[in-house]
Amino acid sequence: MEQKQLNQDLAKLRENLGLFPEAVANPGFVVVTGLPGTGKTFFCRKMAEKQSFCILESDAIRKALFPSPDYSTTESARLFAACHSLIEWLLKDGVPVIFDATNLSEHNREHLYRISDRTGARLVLVRVEAPPALAYQRLQARKNGAAPEDKSDADWDVYRQMKPRAEKIRRNHFAVDTSRDITPVIDKIIRTLNR
Repeated sequence: MEQKQLNQDLAKLRENLGLFPEAVANPGFVVVTGLPGTGKTFFCRKMAEKQSFCILESDAIRKALFPSPDYSTTESARLFAACHSLIEWLLKDGVPVIFDATNLSEHNREHLYRISDRTGARLVLVRVEAPPALAYQRLQARKNGAAPEDKSDADWDVYRQMKPRAEKIRRNHFAVDTSRDITPVIDKIIRTLNR
């Protein structure tokens, strides 16, 4: 992707960011991974209620860049180049970030590990999961418009296509099952970040 396009995308996204948390030394960088319908966005919002973060939600960013997304490989490459640049810019400025995306492949997560290394951010990886039956229910509710604030278009077919592509996280990480009370693990993650 050409630099000019990336710069335009970044300018557009920065405009839409609004206010973000106060800058800190070694900001927290929470990378969330999980299949559609597992509760990633719910988890991110609950985290941000306990501690200030700028939440970057890939589904919302996609729609900011592409009002009628086609989910093509080219579109996704442009989306994630913009996400990664935005994350790096925020972390360099000391802004704590939660990145809400499926992040299913270790190859793609490597980009995020390098950003963390370059910026000195405190990286925490979180795998969000839920029983398939619950994910199915949530995705059906999404399809029926039960959650208008939900930015994702992923449905059960997308879940089934992505499931075999979900790779094990090779680094230490937290596992969060959103079918249970997630407060204890959120508290543990915050303690880890504040250590």
